[in-house]
Amino acid sequence: MDHNRLTQVGRALRELGIQLIPAYSPQARGRSERGFGTWQGRLQREIQADGTRKRRATIVGPLEEYPTESDAQAAADGLRLNINDPTRRGANKDITVESLVNHYSEHELPDIFHKNDPAQGSDDEQRKTYSTQHTYDGYLRKWILPRWRSYKLSEVKAVEVEQWLKRLCFESGEPLAKGSKAKIRNIMSALYSHAIRWEWTTSNPITSVRQSAKRQKIPEILTVDELVSLLDAIPEPFRTAVFLDGASGLRVGELLGLKWEDVDFQRNLVHIRRSIVKQRIGPPKTEASQKPIPLNTELAKSLRLWKMKTTYNRPDDWVYASPAMNGTQPYWPNSIFRVYIKPAAKKIGLTKRIGWHTFRHTFGTILNANGENPKVIQELLRHANLKVTMDTYVQAVSDEKRKAQSKVVKMLLPGIRKREAV
Repeated sequence: MDHNRLTQVGRALRELGIQLIPAYSPQARGRSERGFGTWQGRLQREIQADGTRKRRATIVGPLEEYPTESDAQAAADGLRLNINDPTRRGANKDITVESLVNHYSEHELPDIFHKNDPAQGSDDEQRKTYSTQHTYDGYLRKWILPRWRSYKLSEVKAVEVEQWLKRLCFESGEPLAKGSKAKIRNIMSALYSHAIRWEWTTSNPITSVRQSAKRQKIPEILTVDELVSLLDAIPEPFRTAVFLDGASGLRVGELLGLKWEDVDFQRNLVHIRRSIVKQRIGPPKTEASQKPIPLNTELAKSLRLWKMKTTYNRPDDWVYASPAMNGTQPYWPNSIFRVYIKPAAKKIGLTKRIGWHTFRHTFGTILNANGENPKVIQELLRHANLKVTMDTYVQAVSDEKRKAQSKVVKMLLPGIRKREAV
């Protein structure tokens, strides 16, 4: 039906406020089917083996056989399994890894796939953060697709994947780290879990892929004296930024995602409402990450002073707005580190390999060294569970560890001295 070239009947219906539904439309088909007393099941549009999209539909049965919607739904579920069973449907047997990756990206990595800004406050609890989406997309494009794109799902074998992972190297010939290989394995497993959920296959061969235990990376931390010296060498406003980061444990995306409306000077709280990753605004990393953090009076004083100095001090302005972008975006974290923090570290003779996350690691470790309650540390770092806190952020060599070791050395020292005198 052409809504711009109506017939006399069409014009009369429009003037009367009556909606005309063409007989060939999906709406009319659904109504006619209901009129004939049938239940119809429609599946979501799916990517086929050739890359095209198709929506499948079938008649479930008459009302006499399935009198309630729940009865019809149960029957539809059975039909769906039958339709998608790869042993019965040849098209699904031909699904390639590339088609699966495209489908997975569209449904699980929507911001990357559609090149959109991450949706703020998404109702989808399963939605990955933009940083996770970006990581997954990178591994899929760089490692998984070049090797497996043309393979059919049934052709991917656990042993072959295992051998491939063992041999993975960079272009320079340097072997991939165990952690990176573990990540690739886990993403491939996620792909097959996605395929199982969409009933394209019934098994996940990646679960049988063995891998060496990845090394636990010990984070680099700064001593209190090192952090104090570094702060003294950094110019404003980045001194305040590092001060806030090192005294609160904020993630860099949360730090640069702050707006003045997020800073409650009356109650001395900082609200974490967003995170910026690669200049894209998204929600905080986890639900636990959204908890407000306390703002010490000295921290509040530093922030107040910066607010008085900056041109961008309205409630909706970024706390660390970039003048180069006329305040529309915050500073780029890599630029801050390269131009201001690294030179400051070099100036004071700091040779440790540090990054933005070093300040968060340092915060957690100092809290632990001070004997703070582990649960309090978890709350301040806003971890989902205590294990992450204890395993990742408080394992560096602290003064307490040195003191404990010194006590043992003193106990053993007389025997050593006696032996040395012989």
